[in-house]
Amino acid sequence: MSRPETGNITVDIAARERHVVGSGPRIAPIPNDEVDPECRSIANGVRAGAGVGPIEVLAESMRIMMKHPPLFRCQMDTGLAIFRGQISKRDRELAVLRVGWLSRAPYEWGEHVDIARRYGVTQEEIERVTHGSSAAGWSERDKAIIRGVEELVADQVLSEDTWSVLSRTWSEPQMIEYLVVVGQYLAIALLQNSIRVPLASDNPGLAHR
Repeated sequence: MSRPETGNITVDIAARERHVVGSGPRIAPIPNDEVDPECRSIANGVRAGAGVGPIEVLAESMRIMMKHPPLFRCQMDTGLAIFRGQISKRDRELAVLRVGWLSRAPYEWGEHVDIARRYGVTQEEIERVTHGSSAAGWSERDKAIIRGVEELVADQVLSEDTWSVLSRTWSEPQMIEYLVVVGQYLAIALLQNSIRVPLASDNPGLAHR
């Protein structure tokens, strides 16, 4: 069986964003003043895990998910477990960025560029993520983190080579966590793209670098 393609993908940013967010959300968010205190507390707890403070007006993406409270709570619980997880924040964000780019997910990519910078991902590395694991300049482990996302998206399984590189420095719980990170953010990308979650005023979408 041949290895899945791991090279660069071309994204027409303007066309993609017209397609994904240009028509407005398919599901309207709960009005901010109708968010119940428990959900507000959960949402701000996840924000704290991402390294930012609480806000009064919650993001539309969260207020849309609050229309399904059990799934919202599960999603937030998984998010908190990931943010407090055993993989370094920088490694996690490299993986999330590659998921966001391969998913051509404007909201996810735009949000996580800022989060990634907060945890030490450089401008050069953010640009390199868009070119994938075949780009020159990656360390062996960073390349494996990026390549693993590509393999999971394309073939739904890690190759022996990628598993071997990552498991040299990651424990078994960290290997499990990495797979959950990729799956969680792929699911979020599918949700946000399909619901057409609008970009916040401070989120430049796929153009963000």
